[in-house]
Amino acid sequence: MEANAVEVAKWAAQQWGYLAAGFGAGLVMLGMSFGIGKLAAAAMDATGRQPEAAAQVRTSMLLAAVLIEGATFFALVICFILANK
Repeated sequence: MEANAVEVAKWAAQQWGYLAAGFGAGLVMLGMSFGIGKLAAAAMDATGRQPEAAAQVRTSMLLAAVLIEGATFFALVICFILANK
């Protein structure tokens, strides 16, 4: 009877891990979307104020967006690794 209780506890802990990974991935995506949205809004505002600097603003925006997405994918990988532990 005890072995069965231990197996159920392990199974429940694994299921909670999957749920936590799902919530973590959702929070990561939510943060990334807000960050890139704010970045794009600021870039559009800067381009509207100084159209001659549009190329420099676009380059800076793309670099920042790549860094945000890189950190997002890293966080997602960490979520999935922790879920499968």
